[in-house]
Amino acid sequence: MVTCEWPTPDLPRQAPFVVRQVQFLRKAGVDVDVFFFRGSKNPLKYLRAWWNVHRKLRRESYDLVHAQWGQSAVPVLPTHLPLVVTFRGGEVEGIVGDNGRYTLWGRTLQVIGWYVARRADQLVLVSAHMARLLPQRPVHVIPSGLDFSKLALVPKAEARRQLALPERKRLVLFAGDPAEARKRYALASDVVSRLDPALDAQLVVAWNVPHEKMHLYMNACDALLFVSMYEGSPNVVKEALACNLPVVSVDVGDVAERLEGISGCILSMSEDAVDLARELDRVLRAGRRLDSRIAIVELDENRLAQRMIRIYQIAISRPGGDHEVITYRANDVSSDAHT
Repeated sequence: MVTCEWPTPDLPRQAPFVVRQVQFLRKAGVDVDVFFFRGSKNPLKYLRAWWNVHRKLRRESYDLVHAQWGQSAVPVLPTHLPLVVTFRGGEVEGIVGDNGRYTLWGRTLQVIGWYVARRADQLVLVSAHMARLLPQRPVHVIPSGLDFSKLALVPKAEARRQLALPERKRLVLFAGDPAEARKRYALASDVVSRLDPALDAQLVVAWNVPHEKMHLYMNACDALLFVSMYEGSPNVVKEALACNLPVVSVDVGDVAERLEGISGCILSMSEDAVDLARELDRVLRAGRRLDSRIAIVELDENRLAQRMIRIYQIAISRPGGDHEVITYRANDVSSDAHT
């Protein structure tokens, strides 16, 4: 597995969803070696990664290569091994800079993503909406999964006590980097500031906290407010649902699919602070937890690891890397046993 994001001593909480996928693939019996490089927009670093990846492929024996993010496949090409690529968002949709505009590097990643997609044997998307931005190819949709054993349900009062949060306020969770433009912290703050003062609401920012504590924030708060400009398959929304936390979100990534049919959540068709405040007000006044955990059991990483293994098997079984139409649908759990 080749990835441009992985935990390091200076960034120990990087890409937990990739780490989790590797852990569950290994648990399911797949022998996974991880090759991590940090490109940092530097062609020389990509060239160095290319040299090291190909040296590793020559010296050791592998059945396939799995690249996380489109740009991670660049050091792999060309290769005689089957290539599986997971596209996770920015390399397909572009990257928004601090000024709120799409960056030149983001546009470059889109070109790279298109090129890689044409040469991969199997394409995996974390959200189906990205398919329209890539070459017309058969794709598998596999969202980032959840480790339910680390998303325990905790009484609200106990979670607040452990996090030293106010006992009586209505707490609205913002889970993301406030400095990252696409997360739109300023919008979230504006929304909460427009709530009726009688609600006594407070915005709680959960950023740069240990991932093993995120479930406490989910249990302690009264609602998750999600206003990102773009996403692939946002884990924070899925984790909130796993903790029965109501969600108010703009229509981004696969959030509409995740919230469909779940009473107590609101998918906003508006990105206006006044409209979002009105919708958040309704959720906070309702003041109830959801029963949403059962609705997302299909996102259990154990299940998704089996889907990924099936994709590996398809890639390996197709000699010559021809691009025949794949009838297997990775977002259909029942197909795993019948394909």
